[in-house]
Amino acid sequence: MARPKLIIASSEANADMLYASGFRAPDAFSYLQVEGKSHLLLSDLEVDRGRAEAKVDVVDAYSDFEKMAARTSSKRPSFAKVVMAWLISKKITKVEVPSDFPLGLAKELKALGLAVKPSKGAFLPEREIKSLAEIEAMEAATRIAEAGMTRGLEILRSARIQKDFTLKHRGLQLTSEILRLEMETAVLQAGGVARGDTIVACGEHACDPHARGTGPLLANQLIILDIFPRDARSGYHGDLTRTVVRGKASDAQRHMWETCLTGQKMAIKAMKPGVEGSPIHEKLKQFFAASGYPTKIDNGRWQGFFHGTGHGLGLEVHESPRFGSTTFFPGQIITVEPGIYIPGLGGVRHEDVALIRENGVKLLTQIPKPFEI
Repeated sequence: MARPKLIIASSEANADMLYASGFRAPDAFSYLQVEGKSHLLLSDLEVDRGRAEAKVDVVDAYSDFEKMAARTSSKRPSFAKVVMAWLISKKITKVEVPSDFPLGLAKELKALGLAVKPSKGAFLPEREIKSLAEIEAMEAATRIAEAGMTRGLEILRSARIQKDFTLKHRGLQLTSEILRLEMETAVLQAGGVARGDTIVACGEHACDPHARGTGPLLANQLIILDIFPRDARSGYHGDLTRTVVRGKASDAQRHMWETCLTGQKMAIKAMKPGVEGSPIHEKLKQFFAASGYPTKIDNGRWQGFFHGTGHGLGLEVHESPRFGSTTFFPGQIITVEPGIYIPGLGGVRHEDVALIRENGVKLLTQIPKPFEI
């Protein structure tokens, strides 16, 4: 028989806890799944709200089990002792926990007699297949990401090109930092939360796929905009990347941008239930190499296409499955984001969100892909 599953975490920081409990709280609390029923142990501060909002069968009050644990000592019982009293009341002596379960807490619970076994692989593998309600939440999150991207493109389009190729917006030099703030303000206004790490990377900065970008934005340079906000209502994420040039693109920039887009279209067309992601990824690398962009290390720097083609998206920005290690099946939501990065020329990445359906793929992303603006 499968072990009872135990999570102890804040649902604002732990996607498994939010998925399992359906309860939003900033402080750590306890979730137990046993014999088809789900239980929460909540502080008195949260217990009434939990009974009204959580999608579980039983909500217990922490103070009740604190009193129970206090019977064996004159001191106030530790959190671990209270949790143990709660588990013993349900005749639980062994549990399975997530692989990232707090080590110190696991040691305390073991010392109190609980057999703790870390999960191998995904703790809640059912998260990989999105329900209809989750798909709707992901569509809403994608609209929020698009609101931020739309604002970024509007500002770049309206910025004035100066003689030194810097950009001015409302009389001020336009920088990565200013544009990032504008995009994330638009996300906030649309009902989302951005963490301050939206990517606005220009020129050489765009050659590092996860560089946030700093300093002045320049005309006639490739600019990568990558935004991945969380919907404040549901907790689900959008994820969206566009690459543009404010001004006039060179032939080399255009060729790289169009090659990357062709590669993304190839990947999307190939994604169907039963198809493996790894061969698609390898074919993309081969196509880019044949187009003049081999993946290699040159002068100590990676160039070409040296990251994954995409990743699962949901309650986390990066979650299972990874594009290159899955076989597609209906209900998965996966980003498709090939990129090409050439030091001295810049970087290009196109990213959209794809829902795998019985007959292929539906793109949740609706915003177009402008190039020269």
